[in-house]
Amino acid sequence: MDFTGPAQPCGGPAGSVVAVEFTANGQSFVAVNGGPEFTFDEAVSFQILCADQEEVDHYWAGLTENGGAPGPCGWLKDRFGVSWQVIPEGLVEMLYDADPAKAARTTRAMYAMGKLDIAELKKVHAGE
Repeated sequence: MDFTGPAQPCGGPAGSVVAVEFTANGQSFVAVNGGPEFTFDEAVSFQILCADQEEVDHYWAGLTENGGAPGPCGWLKDRFGVSWQVIPEGLVEMLYDADPAKAARTTRAMYAMGKLDIAELKKVHAGE
């Protein structure tokens, strides 16, 4: 689906793309050109669940290059200002562990990180 048309309601010139449908990592999305008054912010973000540190590193590097910016706790903004969180599988379980001391240690460690370090998070969670 790629709609072009009289984009004046969105502030663009006639013939501008108003909406596009795309697939990213197997998930379908529709993006609408709402005009300059609608900007990216953290109210809408994407989360990438990674199997291992290699995946975390891959996505982090790719999304922060060419003008992207790292943030805290696995968050970053890509070069377009879109907010992403790159997290390892198992992190949520560690953060919500039934043992409150494990959960608290893991949370404190995550808060101190930009890009998440799986080995360090597991070590802290285990109390090492």
